[in-house]
Amino acid sequence: MSDAKHSTLGVTGMTCAACSNRIEKVLNKMDGVEAQVNLTTEKATVDYDPSITSMDEITRKIEKIGYGVLNEKAELDVFGMTCAACSTRIEKVLNKQEGVKHANVNLATESAVIEYNPGMIEVSDILGRIEKIGYHAEPKIDKEEKKTHKEKQLKHMERKLIASAILSLPLLLTMLVHLFGMQIPNIFMNPWFQFALATPVQFFIGWQFYVGAYKNLRNGGANMDVLVALGTSAAYFYSLYEAFKTIGNPAYMPHLYFETSAILITLILFGKYLETRAKSQTTVAISKLLHLQAKQARVMRNGEEAMIPIEDVIVGDRIVVKPGEKIPVDGIVVKGRTAVDESMITGESIPIEKEVKATVIGSTINKNGSIEMEATKVGKDTALASIVKAVEDAQGSKAPIQRLADVISGYFVPIVVVIAIITFAVWIFFVQPGEFETALIASIAVLVIACPCALGLATPTSIMVGTGRAAENGILFKGGEHLELTHALNAIVLDKTGTITKGKPEVTDFTGDNETLKLLASAEKGSEHPLAEAIVAYATEQDIELVEVESFTAIPGHGIEATISGYKIVVGNRKLMNDNQVNVNDVEQELIDFELIGKTAMLIAVNGAYRGTVAVADTIKESAPEAIRQLKEQGLEVIMLTGDNERTAQAIAKQVGIDQVIAQVLPEGKADKVKEIQNKGKKVAMVGDGVNDAPALATADIGIAIGTGTEVAIEAADVTILGGELLLLPKAIKISHATIKNIRQNLFWAFGYNTAGIPIAALGLLAPWIAGAAMALSSVSVVTNSLRLKRVKI
Repeated sequence: MSDAKHSTLGVTGMTCAACSNRIEKVLNKMDGVEAQVNLTTEKATVDYDPSITSMDEITRKIEKIGYGVLNEKAELDVFGMTCAACSTRIEKVLNKQEGVKHANVNLATESAVIEYNPGMIEVSDILGRIEKIGYHAEPKIDKEEKKTHKEKQLKHMERKLIASAILSLPLLLTMLVHLFGMQIPNIFMNPWFQFALATPVQFFIGWQFYVGAYKNLRNGGANMDVLVALGTSAAYFYSLYEAFKTIGNPAYMPHLYFETSAILITLILFGKYLETRAKSQTTVAISKLLHLQAKQARVMRNGEEAMIPIEDVIVGDRIVVKPGEKIPVDGIVVKGRTAVDESMITGESIPIEKEVKATVIGSTINKNGSIEMEATKVGKDTALASIVKAVEDAQGSKAPIQRLADVISGYFVPIVVVIAIITFAVWIFFVQPGEFETALIASIAVLVIACPCALGLATPTSIMVGTGRAAENGILFKGGEHLELTHALNAIVLDKTGTITKGKPEVTDFTGDNETLKLLASAEKGSEHPLAEAIVAYATEQDIELVEVESFTAIPGHGIEATISGYKIVVGNRKLMNDNQVNVNDVEQELIDFELIGKTAMLIAVNGAYRGTVAVADTIKESAPEAIRQLKEQGLEVIMLTGDNERTAQAIAKQVGIDQVIAQVLPEGKADKVKEIQNKGKKVAMVGDGVNDAPALATADIGIAIGTGTEVAIEAADVTILGGELLLLPKAIKISHATIKNIRQNLFWAFGYNTAGIPIAALGLLAPWIAGAAMALSSVSVVTNSLRLKRVKI
């Protein structure tokens, strides 16, 4: 789908993996739609072709099969309206905006209430649309603290759980009578007293299971709600039947199982409550990132400073940032000088000097000087927002290891129902012929011990915690599939400049006169290569005045050619000199000496004659040797890939402990070299930071971009290392190994639990309430195991 649009929808009403699997199947059957549904995040990631289907149709499809699409409401103050035509106009425009479900604009109160999908549109986009048609709007200030959807959901679940527990407790006492012969007041054993307690639990507190079961069955699906509704209803209605038999027959001793149905519902609600609480902890990384953001900005408006909410800052605003304050948004320094702590983005603990024209990143900390900056990126466009979005996307994605669980969960509930029916038949016809109660209890136990939820949660919860843990350490995985594949790597290819080295070379040697340096630096001024920047900086330090360049040509992998004041300047390697018939045989030994100690030497020719040599050295990163040692310990084959000549490359490789070097590779050849390594049966990671690394990053099994590099490299990569700290490479691999190990543990227990539990229940060895407790706690155990990743040492 070349013209596909991407959207993320919040989905409500899912209770187990069968639900998410059902929604995914239904959406993927729609023309022009590709969807993934994640039970843990309760989100659907949808790619769709707007020329074939619309987001409204997708939303309606989800709602039609019994689930809800989570929307948010924005309350705005609207200025500039003068009549009903104004409010009608704004309403029409907003209601046509993709992502807006419903907009209501009130002329009298000068306000608007917009219900929108936060995965498709943001409040800032809505404000911009209103602004575009000639009006102005601002978010209403809500004095009361808004509770999140999860907090409200937890509170509601808590209330239901408490009510269910209070009503079920007396019924639990009747169970103790049967088990241990305890003496309790006779009223507790009265069938109608038990009926009065069990009925509100069954049909008010437990109504959600009937609703969920009905919606799923109506649309040809089945989920956990079906199992719970069947199991508890069987116990409840059989007990009611027994209670009716006492009417007119006081001597009849009824066999009641009201306590079974009520306690089952209570235990399942308890399990869901614990699961929801535990799941909320999996998003702690997102919360930590969001807490980094500044809440207000000191903006210059009408010549005066005004503190405004961060949401109200717009591109172009002039912002004053004082020492100790957080920089509110991304921007450029227009006045003042300071040092900024960028450790939250780059991992670099030493504050970075900032002066006029320097870029600053939102949420970093201004250390020691007042500055005035101009906002260039706000809202969802800031660096922090991009990081949060990357983590959210990763947490919402599926790893390939989840596919088996998805397939099984799709057939799970119908199979369990069939097993329960077979269990009932075997007991009543063969094991204990005619014993209805025994057969019923065994089949109920089968229904309630089966747990598709544990299967559905096994992978996504680990992915959420693993990617969150990685993000806290400055490692951004783009998706669960990349987190999974990283653990399978056995070769890692590292670009040299900017990856192993700092990427900020300095001129160490220059043989030539000032006139040559003037021509050299003037020519290099037209290049964006780090070596060129070093030469220009060196000439500036020598007070050399640069001149205009008449023509300039960069020859990738070899050097440059330029024309200045009628002179033809050629700067580059031996091959470039040979191509231009420049004799450099006399300086060959000098070049070799430079290269043997890791310096990059460039030859300079003017009008076809050799005029000098410039040697540039790029120092290695302090952490490089230790990072490479750790990568080797993890069993990876470490290879350095560079455009430098063999001697220089080998010298750098020796300093950091790399044994394999691929040198003199042109930018366009890097991807081919990665393919060659893959063809040897290796799973390859490519680490780079430049534009010329992007094809190789995309070709590798896992592309890893150094966060200090270009946006093109980061976009092409599967993993981003913030700040360029190489020690994060072995950490990324360790997190991947730990996460996959955790997923396998979860899947083992989820499969093992159902494989062992269902036969035990079918054999009549489990009371239904014990089976219910086991089912309720199985999901909790999977989520709790996933949360252990938060404490893994990396």
